[in-house]
Amino acid sequence: MVRHRFEVRFLAVAAAFAGLTVAAALALAQDTGQNPSPPEPAQRPPVISPKAQDMIQKTIQALGGPAFLSFKRLTTTGRAFAIEDEQTAGLAPFESYVEYPDKRRFSYGKKLPVVLINNGERGWELDRFGKTTQKRDQLFRWQLSNRYSLENLLRLRIHEPGVLIQDAGTDFVDQFPARVITIIDARQVELKLYLNKSTYLPVRIQYRVRNAQNDDWDVYADAYGDYQRFQGIQTPMQITRFLNDERISETFRNTAKYDEDYPASYFQAPY
Repeated sequence: MVRHRFEVRFLAVAAAFAGLTVAAALALAQDTGQNPSPPEPAQRPPVISPKAQDMIQKTIQALGGPAFLSFKRLTTTGRAFAIEDEQTAGLAPFESYVEYPDKRRFSYGKKLPVVLINNGERGWELDRFGKTTQKRDQLFRWQLSNRYSLENLLRLRIHEPGVLIQDAGTDFVDQFPARVITIIDARQVELKLYLNKSTYLPVRIQYRVRNAQNDDWDVYADAYGDYQRFQGIQTPMQITRFLNDERISETFRNTAKYDEDYPASYFQAPY
């Protein structure tokens, strides 16, 4: 059944909010042998240079210390914009409910909103036509973007067996100096974490994955800004996503709440 064009734009916003394209999803599919289950990580303990370790500790402290490390759920509302050729291609108000590390409920639109539900390896989409299972590429988009989110990167990925973390000096992000940490994770994905030189708050996370269609590399980046403190945790209220140096989406959060109670059925298919 064909959707109204306006709804299609809302779908584009949700895809952009995930921050990835079908090509990236296919790349992840190739890396995992078409199986959503992550591969077994290498057994070597994490290797972190002393300077990188010091910067990471300062970053975690700047984000809220124990409060940042211990929260389990994040609820946000706001507006999401999909961008094509530096022009707004779609926009929608959203409500996002995330239970870390791998559950989310994301709804967008004003009337009869579309709802995306993800629970680990499973995912569904609910709209006015009913429920459908998320397609493989849509599911992989969520898994990849979620894996390298700010919260999961600093609370999980850096502690995985096989990870290598080193200081990479300084660079400029949006013409401002930033400290840089390079991370090679257990899947051999190379990431760069850019930190505000004064506050140590993250300003960008960048990583690259192989594009299975042309055997080339795609570079993804999330830029974080407008930090505000909620319940002792510094929270980025603006997130800009890039693909190969081109903006593909912007998210503006209006509210943020931590560790709200969610119904037990929030991350399950409703019927």
